[in-house]
Amino acid sequence: MSSQLVADWTPIHTDRLILRRPEGADETAALDLHTDPRTNVHHPAPAMVTRASSARIFHEIGLHWYRHGFGVWAVATQENPHTLIGFTGLSHRLVQSRPALNLYYRYVPEAWGRGYATEGAREAVRLAEKLLPGLPVVAYTTIDNVGSQLTARAAGLERREDLDVDRGAYRDIYLARGWYTSPE
Repeated sequence: MSSQLVADWTPIHTDRLILRRPEGADETAALDLHTDPRTNVHHPAPAMVTRASSARIFHEIGLHWYRHGFGVWAVATQENPHTLIGFTGLSHRLVQSRPALNLYYRYVPEAWGRGYATEGAREAVRLAEKLLPGLPVVAYTTIDNVGSQLTARAAGLERREDLDVDRGAYRDIYLARGWYTSPE
């Protein structure tokens, strides 16, 4: 997996958002966001979401940036650039043993319903197609997380039942863009 030029990926300005590489100072906001019960309503095991598990995720986000030159952005609005409203972006992931880019988005509840997640997700997909062509973009969620599914669809992903993973107690459902099935 080749490394990207960090300058191509951060900071990014959309119509309303600033998408930038997370910094150590963002960790508290990240932990607060990821452990907020409102952001875990659709999590299949919300009791497993702790400050410690969220800290590991935050550090993995930083490692991805270090190793690959891109990743999940910290998101603020142009109007209020010093207040994080969420995280969105891409990271390498294997899906059915195939390299792909996982599209991630999570925002504070106060930002929901304003189209910020869609705006950030669309920019992530646009940059993936420009800077990492040939890698499919995937998003996975649960069947009852309709908001997440709508965001992925608005970013250009389509439902792919053939990629779903049965986890026993729940099912990861997938949406993808650029995923082509190889002829047998």
